[in-house]
Order: sequence, then C-alpha cells, then structure tokens
Amino acid sequence: MNMRRNYILNAMLCLMLVAFTACNDGKKKEEEKADKESKEMKADQKEEMAKEKEEKQATIAELAMETESLSTLVTALKSAELAAMFNEPGSYTVFAPTNDAFGKLPKGTVDNLLKPENKETLQNVLKYHVVASEIMSGDLVKKIKSNDGSFSFSTVAGAEMTAMLKDGKVMLKDGAGNMAEVVKADVDASNGVVHVINAVVMAE
Repeated sequence: MNMRRNYILNAMLCLMLVAFTACNDGKKKEEEKADKESKEMKADQKEEMAKEKEEKQATIAELAMETESLSTLVTALKSAELAAMFNEPGSYTVFAPTNDAFGKLPKGTVDNLLKPENKETLQNVLKYHVVASEIMSGDLVKKIKSNDGSFSFSTVAGAEMTAMLKDGKVMLKDGAGNMAEVVKADVDASNGVVHVINAVVMAE
C-alpha cells in the first residue's frame, strides 16, 4: 500500500515538475519574443525619427534664403539657375560668400555677372564655391595638418582650391591667389554643409 502511495506521489511530483518546467519555458519564450518586438519597435522608431529630422532639416538653398547676409548669393544662384540644385537631396559643401564679400568685388562686377548673357560665367564662378561631397571643418583642419599645412581639393567647377590655416582660422586660396577666410563653419543642412566665407573666390 505504501509502495503504491509512494508511486502515486512520485508520479504527481514528476507531472508537477514537467508542468512547472513547461510553464517556465513558455514564459521565457514569451519574454524573449516581447524583448525582440520591443527592440524592433525601438529600431523602427529611431529610423522614423531620423527620417523625420532629415525631412524637417532645411536644405542648403533654404538656409541661404533664410540668411539675410547671403541674399546676394541667393540672387546669383537664382540668376544662374542653380538654386534648384541645392534644394534637392545630395551631399555638398558650399563655401558661401556674404553680401560684404560680393561687395569687395570691383564695382559693376556683380551686376555684370547677373546679366542673362553671362549666365555660364556666373555658373562657373558659383560652382567654384562648391565641393561634391560633405567636408566638415574638423576634417578639413585634419587634412591641412596632415599635408604639411595645406590641402587642395577639386570643386564642382573642375578647378582646384587650397585650404590652409592662419592664426587657427581656415583660409581658402583660389586659383588667382586671392584669400578668403571661413568666418562661420559647419552650418548643417539636409543635403550638405555650408561654410560662410568673407570673400568671393575665383578659379583664375
């Protein structure tokens, strides 16, 4: 009798243990599933937030239009029919001359460049201020320092420009030997970066 009772008790204990183990396994699987879904949801949310940020961030063209000191540049871009280029997705670096920078040019130069018959010349001047990749100021400084104090790079105009440091400031030397200083760096846009400069640079 006792043996039978012990057998029954052992059988019940085994059944309870199996049920308990199965319950724990099921709970563990549910927790793992929930954790996986939570991680996937967070990843989706991060991706969505990044996308929203990019969509909300102003383009280079929009930034220029919102900046009063760049109004001459905006007029020039529109006249050269290049404004749309900086309103589309991409990755550009624009060295943007201020109104005062354009004002340093010989009298009548800007008005002459804005004439319809000089559109191609104006396009070349503006494209010389653009690089077809994004270069942050920190990266530019590193390249200058690792290249014996100067770093040359190609512009969209097909001509080279040289960057160097002077008193800790980034300077640009154009094809004609003229210098421009970066007075405001790393203005971030959805399609690149803008560095504001205090002179208009020329390929030659």
